[in-house]
Amino acid sequence: MPNSPVVFITGAAKRIGAATASLFHQQGYRVIISYHQSKAAADNLVAQLNAQRPDTAIALALDLLDLNNIRQAAKQALQSFGRLNVLINNASFFQPSPIEQITEQQWDTTLNSNVKAALFLSQALADALKQQQGCIINLVDIYAERPLKNHSAYNISKAGIAMLTRSLALDLAPTIRVNGISPGAILWPENSTKEWEQSLLEKIPLSKLGDVSDIAKTALFLAQSPYITGQIIAVDGGRSLNM
Repeated sequence: MPNSPVVFITGAAKRIGAATASLFHQQGYRVIISYHQSKAAADNLVAQLNAQRPDTAIALALDLLDLNNIRQAAKQALQSFGRLNVLINNASFFQPSPIEQITEQQWDTTLNSNVKAALFLSQALADALKQQQGCIINLVDIYAERPLKNHSAYNISKAGIAMLTRSLALDLAPTIRVNGISPGAILWPENSTKEWEQSLLEKIPLSKLGDVSDIAKTALFLAQSPYITGQIIAVDGGRSLNM
């Protein structure tokens, strides 16, 4: 076990992050998951994973808006297992921001959570990743290229992390690979309506909602592909073809 690879996934208590943590764990990775407000869910997931293989998963509290906390979490992650092979910047802040309502606080929260945190966590863990010739995987979004109406701050932040992915791929080569994943319709928003869901499905060539496992499998593929860097893979059922 001490030589098994380690993955650190931000925002991994639920949804896509949890599915990704579970899949990597199944593949023999030790797993570090961060959470902000979902401590109970994070602790539950860690307990499940450790029941399968003892001492192979931990949870860390992480506030993406606190740079000191980001750096401290990076230190804790490295102290936990002594190495790092994969960093997945999955945590994200999503909220509508119509131009007539957006505030400076909302702008700062969105950009700092989605771009600044990923940059500085990558910076803090770069030396450890270099030692393992590891990789960074960023969760982008199909709206990074074609905007979602009334979500300007979110769109801009995801365009930022797309460029961060490509920039770090150059800056950290040849020892660290950096790639991204752009999910499409994977999980319905909590406030979605049947009419809205149907209208979106009609725009997806595969005519169905994706699954969190689709993103998890793509992340694992990128982690195991030593000659891919600087790429962003859309996992969207073809949705981006009709945007």
